[in-house]
Parts: sequence; structure tokens; C-alpha cells
Amino acid sequence: MRKDYRPYYLKRLDLRFREWYVEHFLRPQFRSLGRGCTFMKPWHVQVFGWPIDLGDFANVITTPDHRVRLTVWGKQEGDGYISIGRYSLICPGVRMSSACGITLGDSCMMASSVYITDSDWHGIYDRLDYIGGSEPVTIGNNVWLGDSSIICKGVAIGDNSIIGAGSVVTRDIPANVIAAGNPAEVIRKLDPDEPMKTRAEWFADPDKLEADIRGIDRDMLGGNTLLGWLRATIFPKQGD
Repeated sequence: MRKDYRPYYLKRLDLRFREWYVEHFLRPQFRSLGRGCTFMKPWHVQVFGWPIDLGDFANVITTPDHRVRLTVWGKQEGDGYISIGRYSLICPGVRMSSACGITLGDSCMMASSVYITDSDWHGIYDRLDYIGGSEPVTIGNNVWLGDSSIICKGVAIGDNSIIGAGSVVTRDIPANVIAAGNPAEVIRKLDPDEPMKTRAEWFADPDKLEADIRGIDRDMLGGNTLLGWLRATIFPKQGD
């Protein structure tokens, strides 16, 4: 990973620009966008259709080659919705496509390239049917969806459960289990006596969290200079 040579004030300007971009370009595309949401490279978030809701203190991470795409596209106006709860983590390449309804609870984590869909998007026998069969998807609180997992139409996943990387979920998964495979099956039950920490705890005091992060940034970037950043950007060398 490249070292961040930016002076602290340049990073603050970058963060302010991201916040402006989100308010100016992204917020109007959501029916509701909660407070405290953070977007890394928000210009790589693509929102299509209505309504789409994203809860408080979501973290959305994108890269140029792995955009985040949230799409609502029904047969008629009023069909489909996406509702994502508070404290969610959405990693690069996550896609959600809804023709009837996708609901996620609080503190859900979606690793890179997760795909959630509530429709086949074509009829089995009528390939001109651009929606096909559709059934709502319901994902509980504190669910962790592993890298490149696929959640198919009509599926419900219970609270705290984990879906393994590369899994294809075609039927309901109960709460407090780990499921993996294609099709995904329960491979382990979680210990109900083990305390469960969630992302909600991280945001219990958002003002203190923001102050702590700013302090870390000041410590890490405090010695950086504008000339040093320009040198590393234009003339990078080994070790940068």
C-alpha cells in the first residue's frame, strides 16, 4: 500500500469535497440517506431507480474497477425497493438489483463483489419477460456476506449469520449460523453464549469516533509537506 504523503490539511480538503459531492449528487438519488454516512470515492457509486434507502452511519467503499450499484427496476412504477439499515458496510463491487423488494437490517457487512437480487430478470420460458420471477429478499441484523457471495430471490437470512465467500444462497438461512457452498448450506452454528459485538457499538459515540479519527490522521500526516506529496505523486520511488 502506498504511503499517504498528503499534508493533513489536504486530506481534510479531500474529505470536504467528498461530503459536498455526496450532498450535491448522491443524496438526491436516494429516498433517504442517513446521517453520518461516509463514502470513499463516491463518484463510483451508481444509483438507479426509486425508492432506495440507506441508514445512518453507513460506510460505502468503491474503486474505479469495482463500482457499487444499487438498482430498482420493476415492471411498473412502484415495484421494487432497496432498504439498507444503519451502520452497514458496503465494500467495492457490491450490487443490489430489485424488482420487488430487498431489505437489510442494521450492522450488516457486505464484502467485495456481493450480489443481492430479488428477481430472475428473465422468464424461464419467456425470455422476452425482462423481469421473470420475483420474490423479496430479507436479511436480518448483523449479517456478514462474504466475498463474491450471491443472494438469490425469495431468500431470508437470520440475524448474526455469516455467508461464506463465493456462496450461492438459494434458500433461507437461519439466525446464528455459518453457511457456505453452492447452494449454501449450514456448516456451523454460532455459540449463543459468546458475546456478539456489532458495528453499532463502534458508532455508539459518533462525535468521539470522529475526533479520534481526526487525531490519528493528524499524527500520521502531521510531518508531511506539500513538496513531499508532489514529489511522491510525480516522481514516485521504491518504498513510497
